[in-house]
Amino acid sequence: MQTLLNQVSQIFDDEQFIHEPVRLYEPIDYTLRLGGKRIRPVMLLAANRMFGGNDDTVRNAAVGIEVFHNFTLLHDDLMDRSPLRRGQPTVYRKWDENTAILSGDTMFALAWQYFLVQPHHRLQEILQCFNRTAIEVCEGQQYDMNFETSDQVTIDDYMMMIRLKTAVLLAGALKIGALYADAPTDDIDHLYQFGIHLGLAFQLQDDLLDSYGDTATFGKQTVQDIRDNKKTYLYLQALQLATPQQQTQLRTLFATTPDESDAKVSSVLAIYNQLGIRSLVEKAIQSQFALATQHLEAIHVPDIQKAPLRQLMDTLLDRKK
Repeated sequence: MQTLLNQVSQIFDDEQFIHEPVRLYEPIDYTLRLGGKRIRPVMLLAANRMFGGNDDTVRNAAVGIEVFHNFTLLHDDLMDRSPLRRGQPTVYRKWDENTAILSGDTMFALAWQYFLVQPHHRLQEILQCFNRTAIEVCEGQQYDMNFETSDQVTIDDYMMMIRLKTAVLLAGALKIGALYADAPTDDIDHLYQFGIHLGLAFQLQDDLLDSYGDTATFGKQTVQDIRDNKKTYLYLQALQLATPQQQTQLRTLFATTPDESDAKVSSVLAIYNQLGIRSLVEKAIQSQFALATQHLEAIHVPDIQKAPLRQLMDTLLDRKK
């Protein structure tokens, strides 16, 4: 696993992202050099290796999937007005909104360009997977925006939204890596479902860290979901378990943006703590990891070839809270 991480880090260290005009490409380079875990390119390479693929064949695809992912983050930060990303100012705050939009658009085109560099006899399937994934990520973002003004969001609605917004990109990265290696269809299907459940667990954990994580270790501003009235799994679970009085209080708090936002955060977290929401979310995370494990076990390759993905699961499960 560490070898894969080092290899992906080296790929991005070697890649040149600044071109003319500099004002367009500098924010792209800045975004891609902020670091992060590089989970999606690591998963793409791991899936390819699992089925005996060649690293050189998927190098550009690995860059492309990470460029696309960071494009979504760049635009999400602008839509959500998030001031920090990985502990540093977001692009729209460091430059301006128009720069964030245009540089993000360019990143989407660059992602496609990376996929088109390497010929492959299954390239049409690979591009169809990438394109379908890109569309679903955008659909998930729209659902997320819709939910901000809706009072009818259910837990099932939320799980559907994060499946699209987060999980399908992890699953798509795995599928693309396996397609490059000509993996059997059944194994690809199990690998895709592994990615879906891993992605759901990852997003639920992200939600938990937003409310209970530390900014210094998490890498971005915490409790932003509460400040922004995001109807996360925590909020929806709390609403389902709350007394009528608590429900009224939660709905009121999430319908306004009071000047004293710290007081709002404290009030919401107090209700979460009274209802044991943190424990419930942790159980939901464990359940999704268990489902991911079942699909990984069903793939017809030796266990040693699954080791990098098992290690990745362990790393994600051990994220600091």
